[in-house]
Amino acid sequence: MGNEIILAGNLIEVIESSRKNALRKVNEELIRMYWLVGEYLSVESKNVSFGDKYIDAIAKEINLNYSRNSRGCKKSCVFGK
Repeated sequence: MGNEIILAGNLIEVIESSRKNALRKVNEELIRMYWLVGEYLSVESKNVSFGDKYIDAIAKEINLNYSRNSRGCKKSCVFGK
């Protein structure tokens, strides 16, 4: 019985380690995405005459497919600077 507990403990360590690694990778990818979105919005908003309204228009378009809003896009824009 003691051997099963040791084996279960090892499996739990493997599972926990893998879960932590997966979360870390997801967070890395989210940060990369926010950076790229922010960089894009920052550059593009400088090239248009209506600045924040441009970001609002893009946010509306994105919101049709994803759960984002202009506030999130503006935060990404700051993140990308």
